[in-house]
Amino acid sequence: MAKRSTLFIKIVEGKNLPIKDITGSSDPYCIVKIDNEAIIRTATIWKTLSPFWGEEYTVHLPPYFRTVSFYVLDEDSLSRDDVIGKVSITKEVLTAKPQGVDGWMNLTEIDPDEEVQGEIHLQISVLGDGDIPRKLCCQVLEARDLAKKDRNGASDPFVRVRYNGKTYESTVVKKSCYPRWNESFEFELDETLADTGLLSVEVWDWDLVSRNDFLGKVLFNINKLQSAQEEEGWFRLGPDKSKHSEYEGTLGSLRLQLRLRDEVVLPSSHYKPLTELLSQSVGSQLNGNWPDFIMLIDETTTAESRQEVANNLVKLFLGQGLVKEFLDVLFKLELEKTTEPNTLFRSNSLASKSMESFLKVAGMQYLHRLLGPIINRIFEEKKYVELDPSKVELKEAGCAGLHRQQTESDIIQQSSSLLQSYLSELLTSILQSASYCPLLICQVFHQLYLRVQECFPDPEYRKVKFIAVTSFLCLRFISPAIMSPKLFHLREKHADARTSRTLLLLAKAVQTIGNMDTLACCSKEPWMVCLQSAIQQGITQLKDFITKLVNCHEPEDLELQTRMSLQCGTMEKEGFLFLHRTKDKCMPMTSPFKKYYVTLSKDTLSYSRTQHSKKSLFISLPKIRAVEKVEEKCFGSANVMQIISSEDSGQQETLYLDCKSVNELNHWLSALRKACSHNTNTMSCYHPGIYKADRWSCCHQKEKSDPGCDKTRHGVTLQEWYDPLDPDLEAQLIYQHLCSVQHAMRDKYYKLREQQGVQEADSVRDQKKVDGLSKLFSILQDLHDAHAAVEEEERSKNKNLFLELQTWHYSVSYS
Repeated sequence: MAKRSTLFIKIVEGKNLPIKDITGSSDPYCIVKIDNEAIIRTATIWKTLSPFWGEEYTVHLPPYFRTVSFYVLDEDSLSRDDVIGKVSITKEVLTAKPQGVDGWMNLTEIDPDEEVQGEIHLQISVLGDGDIPRKLCCQVLEARDLAKKDRNGASDPFVRVRYNGKTYESTVVKKSCYPRWNESFEFELDETLADTGLLSVEVWDWDLVSRNDFLGKVLFNINKLQSAQEEEGWFRLGPDKSKHSEYEGTLGSLRLQLRLRDEVVLPSSHYKPLTELLSQSVGSQLNGNWPDFIMLIDETTTAESRQEVANNLVKLFLGQGLVKEFLDVLFKLELEKTTEPNTLFRSNSLASKSMESFLKVAGMQYLHRLLGPIINRIFEEKKYVELDPSKVELKEAGCAGLHRQQTESDIIQQSSSLLQSYLSELLTSILQSASYCPLLICQVFHQLYLRVQECFPDPEYRKVKFIAVTSFLCLRFISPAIMSPKLFHLREKHADARTSRTLLLLAKAVQTIGNMDTLACCSKEPWMVCLQSAIQQGITQLKDFITKLVNCHEPEDLELQTRMSLQCGTMEKEGFLFLHRTKDKCMPMTSPFKKYYVTLSKDTLSYSRTQHSKKSLFISLPKIRAVEKVEEKCFGSANVMQIISSEDSGQQETLYLDCKSVNELNHWLSALRKACSHNTNTMSCYHPGIYKADRWSCCHQKEKSDPGCDKTRHGVTLQEWYDPLDPDLEAQLIYQHLCSVQHAMRDKYYKLREQQGVQEADSVRDQKKVDGLSKLFSILQDLHDAHAAVEEEERSKNKNLFLELQTWHYSVSYS
């Protein structure tokens, strides 16, 4: 059984941000943190106080996470970035709103006394009995993951213990966020304070010149502690009492969309009946029976949940090898409801959403190969392109020569030539892509082409079968990727304003070709007429491409397609990184990181000097024991990760990877953690520092073999397009959806029962529908009972521990 939480994040926009630059504006970006761990950095939006990001992320989290925070900063090229403010949302708030949180949220000032993190290891006991005066003993053992308060990327922590007016302080541990003290402090236990006595354990960062920085504290109720006599454990450090900010409401606000989904995935055997029923519902068409179950899902799914349901169904049927049959069922349903060919597949129906999801899951590598070169060319050239006379800016275009300013007509003519060049290159790539388009996509388009041709056989509708294909391929796949290459992982950053306009104009041209109607476009936007001949030629080329694409199943093309088809759902990531390698007791070398091309495949992590050279070094994924971040102070970079693996000889090897940004770091962390998720010999703790000068830089332990000072974080990952399919998870999500629409399905069920008693002609067909729904309700009830049993087992496991904690640990809430 797997248990995790999935957080859907969309950072939409900001407004009314304060001015941070001398230009009278700001250059804002966001950092997203889960429990103080940075996982996402948005693009910087230059020179604006009302930035629009529109960035979406899906984060998989362990169920015990507590807070998600959004920090807004102003990027500065010459000095440290300015912090504008933050928005923090607790897990409790997200859990209380299962439909999600969507709205504007005010940024608040960042109070250093509230920016605490980490845990402290304590042993607290009550000593003495009978006539002997009892004593309260607090043993301070160690702490981990403390906040970094000093410029060197660490802190100088010490502990202050208070009880009944007395205060003791520990020694200061220099330059460590993972200090070890092993010091004990004793107090005379005051029996008169039995109900109100508090033991306070505070952690501070010692500073020689300025005031000490607060790192967090824990409070204990002594009355509840006495019944336990002695307790030991790790305790999360909490903030000091929050202060009212005088800047509240003046730092601007963020518009966020968040939704938390808790997932408890049962063993595969529990989902087998549901998966079989779904498979039969699309496979039954082969025997001449209409798959009413898929139609029922289509009718009961709301517009808000349609995209997610479509995505889950597509992935489930991909895993079952039935996605072609599933989409064919949806094509039939859509065609049955369509009377006007011009509206075919233009609505956000389950068929349209499912096809859109299918192309993203099965065709992303194809898309990258198709669009990568032209997108990179546009980003690198950064040419000023504008066809609309009302939007031409002469100052943006520059001069035509040494003494002559360009005119509006010069700019439009030059822009037309550039766009025609981009369009010609793109259409050539599309024509050539028929040889490497995944076979499964070709087969699905072949089905769609034939279904539309059967439905609209008249000569006047001869273009409809082509438009049906282009409505998905061009309008819902290629054009959106051109307009927003970052969202389709074609670029690491969003385009600037000039490049965005070029991409938009190119996407418009592709959409016009996809619609196969040049006159309609030119009537709406007359300034596109200069591209009319290029668009007309493009329509002819696209028809040739579609004809070739839908005939790819022919025997002479099958061998080529089988060889060139790209597998969906396989884990693969690659790119240039800087590597630093160290073995067992050897200290890290003083030489700098070296650049390698790193490839993560299904079984190995390999790297070589260049992309196309032979891979000389390999790490077997099952031998990886931990994949974690490295402290910034170790290498002077906040984006270094370490891969700890074991060799056959038993020696431990650590490979350090230096990434360009926090996003690249977290993408590699996520990919490796998911690839190693089934490893059995994983570490529960690790050293976030390096072993140098005969000691660990993080906790100052002197033996290389000493146990790690921080716990590993296997559970935090980002969802990527190349993630492998997870049939059990998709079945669980479909089960959750079916439960949410169960009332609507029961209404359908009762109506069928009534019709069965009135109509005799279709009684056999109706009886099959009734039997199918009865079977579905039985499966849903079995899954509900299985989840209830798991929850009861979890409650019984945690009950004793929960009661023990309640007897002695005093939790203080702050207003």
